[in-house]
Amino acid sequence: MVGDITYLKAGSKWYYLSVFIDLYSRMVVGWDLSDSLETASTLKAFNKAIIRRTPPPGLMVHSDRGVQYASKAFRQLLKAKGFVQSMSRKGNCWYNAVAESFFHTLKGQYLNHTVFKDFSQACTGIFKYVEQYYNRRRRHSANGWQSPSEYEEHWFELQKAA
Repeated sequence: MVGDITYLKAGSKWYYLSVFIDLYSRMVVGWDLSDSLETASTLKAFNKAIIRRTPPPGLMVHSDRGVQYASKAFRQLLKAKGFVQSMSRKGNCWYNAVAESFFHTLKGQYLNHTVFKDFSQACTGIFKYVEQYYNRRRRHSANGWQSPSEYEEHWFELQKAA
């Protein structure tokens, strides 16, 4: 799983989108939009990912070196769940390429062409993009041109057959 944060504008304010992405299928499994860069939003997004996936101990969670991921609260949650933390080297975005690619797609396909009046409208728009479009319909070259949900469904079908 990989996590990262980007920003977007709604009305006259800037907001911060925290996401966690499943590296196997490229599905966004946890996200939160906040008016603050404090750790609480990252924890909320990560907890959503945990609820959605119920991963076993040993899960590797990768991020950049942001203060949210280095915070005591985030590190304690990882330890309590038995997860392994992985962080990029300083100044190296290539280790976080999947998250950076998601943000590039989000901004290029959606945010750069959308104006949100307020926080509520931004939340609704992000929900629709992530949950209805990106996870369910947007095809990925890494998934053999299947959407993340199609890719996972195919995997589950293979597991049933085995």
